[in-house]
Amino acid sequence: MASSIPAGSPATQGAYQADRLIAEDIDAYLDIHRNKSLLRFITCGSVDDGKSTLIGRLLYDSKMIFEDQLAALESDSKRVGTQGQEIDFALLVDGLAAEREQGITIDVAYRFFATEKRKFIVADTPGHEQYTRNMVTGASTADLAIILIDARKGVLTQTRRHSYLAHLVGIRHVVLAVNKMDLVGYDRQVFDDIVADYRAFAKSIGITDFLALPISGFKGDNITARSPNTPWYDGPSLVGHLENVEIDAERDRARPFRLPVQWVNRPNLDFRGFSGLIATGEVRPGDPVRVLPSGKMSTVQRIVDFGGDLDVAVAGQSVTLTLADEIDCSRGDVIAAADAPPQVADQFEATFVWMADEEMLPGRAYWLKLATQTVSATVQPPKYRIAINTMEHLAAKTFDLNAIGVAAVSTDRPIVFEPYADNRALGGFILIDKLTNATVAAGMLRFSLRRAQNIHWQPVDLTREHHAASKNQKPAVLWFTGLSGAGKSTIANLVEKRLARMNRHTFLLDGDNVRHGLNRDLGFTDADRIENIRRVGEVAKLMTDAGLIVITAFISPFRAEREMVRKMMAPGEFLEVHIDTSLADAEARDVKGLYAKARAGQLANFTGIDSPYEAPDDPEIRIDTARMTAEEAADSIVARLIP
Repeated sequence: MASSIPAGSPATQGAYQADRLIAEDIDAYLDIHRNKSLLRFITCGSVDDGKSTLIGRLLYDSKMIFEDQLAALESDSKRVGTQGQEIDFALLVDGLAAEREQGITIDVAYRFFATEKRKFIVADTPGHEQYTRNMVTGASTADLAIILIDARKGVLTQTRRHSYLAHLVGIRHVVLAVNKMDLVGYDRQVFDDIVADYRAFAKSIGITDFLALPISGFKGDNITARSPNTPWYDGPSLVGHLENVEIDAERDRARPFRLPVQWVNRPNLDFRGFSGLIATGEVRPGDPVRVLPSGKMSTVQRIVDFGGDLDVAVAGQSVTLTLADEIDCSRGDVIAAADAPPQVADQFEATFVWMADEEMLPGRAYWLKLATQTVSATVQPPKYRIAINTMEHLAAKTFDLNAIGVAAVSTDRPIVFEPYADNRALGGFILIDKLTNATVAAGMLRFSLRRAQNIHWQPVDLTREHHAASKNQKPAVLWFTGLSGAGKSTIANLVEKRLARMNRHTFLLDGDNVRHGLNRDLGFTDADRIENIRRVGEVAKLMTDAGLIVITAFISPFRAEREMVRKMMAPGEFLEVHIDTSLADAEARDVKGLYAKARAGQLANFTGIDSPYEAPDDPEIRIDTARMTAEEAADSIVARLIP
């Protein structure tokens, strides 16, 4: 197949000039290439709308090839464009199709190419609904989205989904590429109808401006130059638009200075620098700055990169700053313009895109990673989820795979942020499962919640140390966990009686007893179990502040929530006690008849039957009830607590 680029087109002339410069002055060519601006964009839309074909056309018409093909060509001493050798367009498309069949573009496939004016990174994102999370990954760093539509099919659900997600993650530039126009005879009416349909939807989600292009990725129409097959279209070609559209990095430079600190660089005692990627703005030596969340002030002393000191640094550069004052600053802090600092809060409203097969569990602690900050966070039940086709706000109790919705999120300590609409770097975050380390969601902070600003710690004169000293004991939490019927309550009761005889001040929190009052509103779903343990953990923490030894007897089936309670306590005060009884032994006892009801289907969400129990990996105390009586178990626990 011959190239669709006219022989005298700017693309052809540019390629000839570039080849001549390479031959005459390679250093000059590299310098020009190094200083070109970089546009990141994605191709998205429904399945089989022609994304791979379009990318193949962009690579082919830009005289670019895959790295492995380049290596093969170089081994054959061939040079594209200088010896008349050209890669067959069909070969490129076949290669992209093969990658799709192998599952590569089910993740995100990134391609690199360049024209005379600009460098490009294109993320080829999958069109399948089940891989929405991968589309979000590709869109998160993009300046522009090409939404492809098959001219024969029109606007589909995935067209709407990907358009909404692109807008949600802050992509300002949208190209509506109505592809396969050659298969509808380049019919203008077909194009106009699709554009009108899309414009109505785009307006409903806040996309007020987009470029609509009639193209054929296979034939090359309107890709690098205007096509004679669409004389009724008078807009730019796709490449022409990509070469001239504004890049977000250029706009970021006009915003207030922000540098999330990645690490503290101290190669010797005379140098202490703070390194990171400048998210927005620019900085010069002598500029006043503020370190957040502490709020400490200083001025920039030096700006250093691998080449030495700089007079100025701008958004997108990785640099090391030294400050005039020895102030506390570490990874996760943000160095910002002193007169325009970002916000600090610990409670927010956020938009979520749920990426995990497992549902979101309200109240469960996840890692939240925002810029260089990593904190523990819990998500509240959703305010609503969004129906993509209608944009309705629907009631929801949780988020499942590919769900998009809004919920409140709380962090265990204040973080530095800006609304995502103002700053992607300080407004976009991911949630990470603490046990599997898998990314479960992407989120965009909308605003901080006012209640976070209205609630403050009230100082008290009598400390927890005073309360403990007055009782002549060290506070502790004995956290009994195990299957129903394992013997937790029996052993916990014996432990409390032994401690009472030793004049220790204790309190026993039993699972059944707590559900009569504090937790009477909770059931036995996974989400309710998590909230049950969270509340008990908070009560236990208050009791240790009062100097008590707290004994709890709860199934507490999930490791994540037991670990959450452990982190609430002072170091060394939480002792996990695993009452280790096999399911068969626990079921054989069945004092309350619960296992029989669960087996008969009369009791849902019963631990060990249709709800999981995650045994501790490394508890402080393990009691094997097959080898030890309840009295012996109580004695060993007391001996461990009070040597």
